Amino acid sequence: MTTILYLVGGVLAIVLSANWLVEGASSIAKKYGISDLVVGLTIVAFGTSAPELTVNVFSALEGSTDIAIGNILGSNIGNIFLILGVSALIHPLAIQKNTTWKEIPFSLLAAVVLGIVANDQWIDKSPGGNFVSVIDGLVLLSFFIIFLVYTLEIAKQQPALDAEEPARLLPFWRAVVYVAVGLLGLYFGGRFFVEGAINIASQLGMSERLIGLTIVAIGTSLPELATSVVAAFKKNADIAVGNVVGSNIFNIFFILGTTAIIKPLPFSAASNLDVGVTILASLLLFLTTMTFRRKKVDRSEGAVFVLIYAGYLFYIISV
Repeated sequence: MTTILYLVGGVLAIVLSANWLVEGASSIAKKYGISDLVVGLTIVAFGTSAPELTVNVFSALEGSTDIAIGNILGSNIGNIFLILGVSALIHPLAIQKNTTWKEIPFSLLAAVVLGIVANDQWIDKSPGGNFVSVIDGLVLLSFFIIFLVYTLEIAKQQPALDAEEPARLLPFWRAVVYVAVGLLGLYFGGRFFVEGAINIASQLGMSERLIGLTIVAIGTSLPELATSVVAAFKKNADIAVGNVVGSNIFNIFFILGTTAIIKPLPFSAASNLDVGVTILASLLLFLTTMTFRRKKVDRSEGAVFVLIYAGYLFYIISV
């Protein structure tokens, strides 16, 4: 019972704390004249990925590196097959030209780069096993910097496209309290969530990789799920798709890169399957914009995505 409380309490603390952090930081940014678009590309993007970052840092520090890698790959797979699939079932998702030709391929590149840097034995016949090393982490972060430059260039080209719902302007002292409480909540929520996940793995005899790919990945993806589903109901496909694609890029290049710098991550052979499914997910998302209803993920394609995700879960749980 305590383990379940740690797990549920941890993920609730992480999600709520990320919201408080974003609201407080956004309010402070607005007070100093920073545009909503830049806030969205930086603070809000960080906030929706804060659960994955928090869990990964604590997993690495606890030595549970399979949870760290499983969390990122499981989140990326779930983001496309589950979250976009469900969103498309609610309302077909039109995809902009820039997203089709730049952002989706960039998320595909992220998975490919991870597969390359993690397979030391395959690439350079390294006798020490496969690792996402500190150098690999720096490589991933370098790609993330390129992505940041790209997003900031978009911000410069579209200065008038500020968010329709600007950040709520809080009194400065309250915004500071929100940021402080958010950071504390992320710290303690991350600790409790990782402890709960590790305990469940040991009690049920499940591998940390499987726990990372399922319970942890779905738990940390709740902000993306909520954002995309609400956007789909509001028929705002740009937010639903951009949220998922941006999160996938952020997860591999920034979060996994940061985690590897904190502690090198051993990369098991089984994780190559998960990298392959991550690549497949981005590839299928790209192909849906090229076939049948061009530049759109319709309901039938969304149903296929959800079925693929269900099949993937069944396979990794049953083997």
